[in-house]
Amino acid sequence: MSSIKNLAPQLVWKYFYEITQIPRPSKREEKITDYLVGFAKEHKLPVKVDKMMNVLISKPATPGYEHLATAILQNHTDMVCEKNSDYNFDFLTQPIETYIDGEWVKAKGTTLGADNGIGASMALAILADDTIEHGPIEALFTSDEETGLTGAKNLEQGFVTGKYLLNLDSEDEGEIFIGCAGGIDTLGFFPVAYTHAPDNYYFAAISISGLLGGHSGDDIHKGHANANKLLGRFLYLVSLQMPVVISEIKGGNIRNAIPREAYAVVGVEMNKKEKLRELINRFAAAAEEEFRATEASLSVAMQTEDARTEIFSPQLTQSIIMLMQAMPNGVLAMSFNMPNLVETSTNFASVKLNNNQELEFVTSQRSSLEQSKINAAYTVESIMKMAGAQVKHSEGYPGWNPNPTSEIVKVSARVYEEIFGEVPKIKAIHAGLECGLLLEKYNWLDMVSIGPTIKGAHSPDERVNIKSVENFWKYLLAILKQIPNN
Repeated sequence: MSSIKNLAPQLVWKYFYEITQIPRPSKREEKITDYLVGFAKEHKLPVKVDKMMNVLISKPATPGYEHLATAILQNHTDMVCEKNSDYNFDFLTQPIETYIDGEWVKAKGTTLGADNGIGASMALAILADDTIEHGPIEALFTSDEETGLTGAKNLEQGFVTGKYLLNLDSEDEGEIFIGCAGGIDTLGFFPVAYTHAPDNYYFAAISISGLLGGHSGDDIHKGHANANKLLGRFLYLVSLQMPVVISEIKGGNIRNAIPREAYAVVGVEMNKKEKLRELINRFAAAAEEEFRATEASLSVAMQTEDARTEIFSPQLTQSIIMLMQAMPNGVLAMSFNMPNLVETSTNFASVKLNNNQELEFVTSQRSSLEQSKINAAYTVESIMKMAGAQVKHSEGYPGWNPNPTSEIVKVSARVYEEIFGEVPKIKAIHAGLECGLLLEKYNWLDMVSIGPTIKGAHSPDERVNIKSVENFWKYLLAILKQIPNN
């Protein structure tokens, strides 16, 4: 198995490999922060770190390029920590195990962290290589992007001084992103109340697995099944046919990923056991037919469990089933201003028992229109409240309004066409980028978001295209030589 350190450009892959060896879950970026500070000291570059563990490393212009305005190379240090349920892995202690699979670099059983480790690696390679020609550079490494963009949200005034910002967190080669959606999370909480399980009940684990999942912004329009919604549909179907109790339930994991797996341990009267099995078989066949084009590995299964002594109260059980059935999920509106752009969406991200012994439902809403984002959040809130949940919202973050005539957009488009002989696609993205928050703090910034091709972000299927990394490296270096003058 070849090492990724032998791929071209070697300096980029060297740093990417080093980053994969450093545990860096969101809100636990201490080790990657120490690594960046050590890198700056090793290369004798100015470095500063704020209270949020945002890191800024500066590098002066190479001789002859002092007239260019300062360019900010921006990326984030944390990664989404998702793994296959049958893979034993600790994201706080273990390094990511990478491997080459044809045209792609992948990770064994986990997310790869190319989002946004490959962007960080590009910035580090530019900082380390004194043969590269560029104007003044500020490399900004923000923290905790994946669970709320809190690093960018709390970036101090005066932390950066550059005018042109290149966000290296996009995932499609040949596409220049000039706008993004804002987002907000809506969470519902039920205090867990238990009661004694009835006698002579049959218990079974109902599981949904094998789904593609994916990024709740980038992939929300692709028709991927949501494991929580499928589980909710089945539970509601069962409740229409027979009395049903629930003793356990869990689905999904993180707020910005489409859930791939969900399960519930349910109980029915012993004489309804075969009816339950018949329902699961019919439901599985219907789900496979419905998602035949998008979910080739979808699995709906039932496994006999030992009898339970405690179950959720009847009121909580009804709330769970009604809420999971009613919860909206997916695309709510398409944009009329940019073709094929999702304008508003919502993702039913997870349901789990939290540390406060509450059943916690997590959803996330996105929109390029602030009022539509808030309306979607209120829609979810009202459904949760009707089910009896206590509801709270995250602080949220703003979108980034496109400016197709900006100087950095024109430079980025022109350079791409000069190198590759093709006109790049100028687009907005439904995912959340830090650009909106950075623009809110530094209103003079002129920005684009670019990057190599990454597929399956936020899932263990995450992979980065090797050739696109090489192409993007050439592209990025060419842009740096043509940053507008001061």
